[in-house]
Amino acid sequence: MAAFELTKSTLQLVLNDGNDLKTGMPVYKYKSFNNVKTSATADQLYAVANAFAGLQDRPLYNIIRKDTADVTAE
Repeated sequence: MAAFELTKSTLQLVLNDGNDLKTGMPVYKYKSFNNVKTSATADQLYAVANAFAGLQDRPLYNIIRKDTADVTAE
């Protein structure tokens, strides 16, 4: 049986940067924070992301957590 161990987590804020003048489609900017504790809960990340979003000039569109894991055989 295989197992995995989380080795790295990244918190990414997706910020709305307005609309493209030619296409009218939304434009997004990304702000990433590395070295997030892998044991952080969704509630903790949500609170931190909203705190950081309050410091930004652009409105928050989405919050993304990216995890990296090692998969090994047991």
